[in-house]
Amino acid sequence: MFASIPRLVSITALFCVSLLCVSFAVSQQAASPAVPPSVLEFPVIFQDSIVAGKTPIGTKVQAKLVSATLFKGTVIPRNATFSGEVIESMAKTSTEPSRLSIRFDSARWKQGSADFKLYVTAWVYPSRNDAGQNLQYGPELPASRTWNGQGQYPDSHSADYEPFPGRESGKGTAVPDTPSFSTSNHRVPMVDVESNRGTDGSTVLVRRRSNLKLDKLTTYVLSDGDLLPVPETKPRSR
Repeated sequence: MFASIPRLVSITALFCVSLLCVSFAVSQQAASPAVPPSVLEFPVIFQDSIVAGKTPIGTKVQAKLVSATLFKGTVIPRNATFSGEVIESMAKTSTEPSRLSIRFDSARWKQGSADFKLYVTAWVYPSRNDAGQNLQYGPELPASRTWNGQGQYPDSHSADYEPFPGRESGKGTAVPDTPSFSTSNHRVPMVDVESNRGTDGSTVLVRRRSNLKLDKLTTYVLSDGDLLPVPETKPRSR
């Protein structure tokens, strides 16, 4: 009888340790925060300009998707049409700021459609002004070095010298280095615009200094939640 006592004590201790481990695991699982779902993000360009206070509530709005975006396992293609409406529109007054809220409910394209609930956020993709490309390689060369045998020989000391093809071909035929515009790869917050959450969960844009206006040239961002700032990428050290 007495020989079985140590064995009984060992079984009891093992049971207590197992129970303690289970309790600790349950408490850790309950304390761990839930992982939030991923936030949707769609870059779009509006088909018409929208002005807070001037564009009335209920106005139907359409926008074009700038780049293909994955949504619930389906790729919504570029230029898909997003449809929505203005749900809040208030011009700035002497005491109240300008307020604007636009909800998008669906997207349509040739091969399909999608339904969702998105709002215009206070984020945009700015345009970059890129200088025109100079196709000449190396330093600028004099006309005598680039003459191709057509027209008059480029003698700058001659009073009658005229570069080919001549005045009879008309003026303004040369192509200048014109700037080109492209969209940045990183979104930035809109200037002087706050993003508030409405009582119904909608995203409301607020501007205190002037009236809110969304144009047809800027790439705006639609989302179903709060977007976090994009971290800046540091250049790699060589």
